[in-house]
Amino acid sequence: MAAQRSASVTWQGSLMEGSGTITNVSSGAFSNLNVSWPSRTSESGSDTTSPEELLAAAHAACFAMGLSHGLASAGNPPQSLEVSATCTFDMPPKISKMDIHVRGQVEGIDQAAFEQAAKEAGEGCPVSGALKGNVEINVTAELA
Repeated sequence: MAAQRSASVTWQGSLMEGSGTITNVSSGAFSNLNVSWPSRTSESGSDTTSPEELLAAAHAACFAMGLSHGLASAGNPPQSLEVSATCTFDMPPKISKMDIHVRGQVEGIDQAAFEQAAKEAGEGCPVSGALKGNVEINVTAELA
């Protein structure tokens, strides 16, 4: 069964001076998120998001789901997983790297087994698959 998700954006103006709004997503989970070129290239915080921030969020969520499934399938469902993803946007414009860090509470396994499960989750995650071969993906895992 295939699932499709969609989002809509409106944009006004040029790349450098313009801005856009993610007007809706098919789930209805959020709307009216501002996007701009400066939000992609600046380290300072603002009230605008970027494709890279959204990609990092998607990758963190996908990775958490995959790792949870892998651990549970091996007989060690996690009590909790905290996953962060950092997407690097370089110039000339390119998404070059995704760093994923996971900290988990999982009974019945040691650090080495947790690292192996995280590695497998990183390789099996659909978002990782979409980025593979084009974006460097690094995974670090810490058992709480």
